[in-house]
Amino acid sequence: MASCLGLYIEENIIKYAKVSKDNDIIKIDSFGIKFYDRLSEAIEQVIEETYSYKTPISINTPNENYNYFYIFNLLNKKDMHSYINTEFESICFEKELNADTFETRYILVDDLEDKEKVKAIHISANKGEILKRAELLGKYKLTCISPIALDISNLLEINKSENLENIAVVNIENITTVTSIIGQKIYDINTIDFGISEILSKINARENSYAKAYEICKNSTIYTSEGKELQYEENAYLDDIMPTLYNIVGQVKKILNESLNKIDKIYITGMASVINNIDIYFQEYLEDVKCEVLRPYFIRSIGTEINIKDYIEVNSAIALALQGIGDGLKGINFKKENMSNKLPDWMTMEIGGKGGKGGSKLNLGGEGFSLDFKGALTETEKGLVRGATGLLVLIITYIILSNLLFGEMQKKISEVNVQTQRVAQQEAAMNSDKTKVEDKTKEYTELIQSIEAKSQLETESKQLKYSIPTLLNKIMNSIPRNLQLTSISNSGRKVTITAQSDKYDPIGMFITKLNQDGILKDAHSDTSNKQNEVVVVKIEGELP
Repeated sequence: MASCLGLYIEENIIKYAKVSKDNDIIKIDSFGIKFYDRLSEAIEQVIEETYSYKTPISINTPNENYNYFYIFNLLNKKDMHSYINTEFESICFEKELNADTFETRYILVDDLEDKEKVKAIHISANKGEILKRAELLGKYKLTCISPIALDISNLLEINKSENLENIAVVNIENITTVTSIIGQKIYDINTIDFGISEILSKINARENSYAKAYEICKNSTIYTSEGKELQYEENAYLDDIMPTLYNIVGQVKKILNESLNKIDKIYITGMASVINNIDIYFQEYLEDVKCEVLRPYFIRSIGTEINIKDYIEVNSAIALALQGIGDGLKGINFKKENMSNKLPDWMTMEIGGKGGKGGSKLNLGGEGFSLDFKGALTETEKGLVRGATGLLVLIITYIILSNLLFGEMQKKISEVNVQTQRVAQQEAAMNSDKTKVEDKTKEYTELIQSIEAKSQLETESKQLKYSIPTLLNKIMNSIPRNLQLTSISNSGRKVTITAQSDKYDPIGMFITKLNQDGILKDAHSDTSNKQNEVVVVKIEGELP
């Protein structure tokens, strides 16, 4: 028969439930709530009252955080793991946090918005806080530390084929978590940073007792439209209760409205679920969703006269206990196994046990090796004890060294993979930047060449604009007698002059003067002909 003690620990309060399971029959052996000033003393009291000295214990993860990463489903598990670690390190870098100070776990679900991806629900918690909480239970059998927002689903039979509803579990403890279960799988975790702690603090300020403040909440009935006959005098603390509940239900409604998946039913649990009419209050605000208080699915089968409300107020502890006996999600245990947890049963040694006064017994596995040390030891027995002790020390040393070496090797491999992926990402970013720089350089070069060409054209245009009048002025002063110019034209820097005379001498003098005075470069006669005793010649040259 599997058994586990679930301890839900928060500031000032412990909820506990000892649960046993025999085949498919689940039984709650003991449960309750304790308010404390010193946590260590409260834990010892619970262990003693439930007689759980050797019972496996499951507790909640302290102050966990949730992130979501979306990964292509074609990646293998190793690559997915490296990608998720890299993404979490990036988040820590942005928030100026050290990723090595966090213990992390994650679960994978199908991404309902993109069939080619999977969604990683990533949970992180501070290693120091986990260790501090684990040390409080160091002398007991702590086996599981897990997040309550995931464990709370253990109270529902969500894997039944006929249960196809989309569900949200609103767990109102010191803070409030909203766990969305879509398609029979946990899909979203939303955290609301306030809960019943605000209510208890306000009432405690008036009553100076958290225990009394909780009893007041438990015996309060809140206003609903169906209960207008309630009198304020009978609910003197509603002014402390209602504002917080109003804020919580408002945040829940916002979460539902922003979700792309329609929620069919809401279950309310946690300390605030003991307030009378809280389900009806939620129903009034969330009209399209059925609301009810969550009670463990197996409670119906328990024949008991205990008020069902007493079970419901420790739902979180029951969920943790169910996780501890293996009924919940795998892979979310934040408890690191130590050597004693890994040793097989046959290697356990009991000396001075409760079975007899001062008696000693060494069990090495098998009836043939059971030795009773009530009397003086023989030499054979002493040899067996020495040999067994030496063998035990050797095995434990070997296991410790092997685990240390293997752990370091895995850590180094993980670091290498992360660094390799980071280098690849930086190289890809560098290549992308290089391509962008080259594209910009080409673009700028083309712009510069275009500007230079345009500038050159403008310069030449200006030069031509001012050189033509100068040319005409010089030609006018250089025309000899008996020579007539009939046309002057230019194409760029090339100038063509048509002249005529009744003799050849003026034409030759004019061409010579054009060259000597630098009016035209390389002035020469291109063609000439004689018409009616008049010589017509075409003179060509270039502007200087």
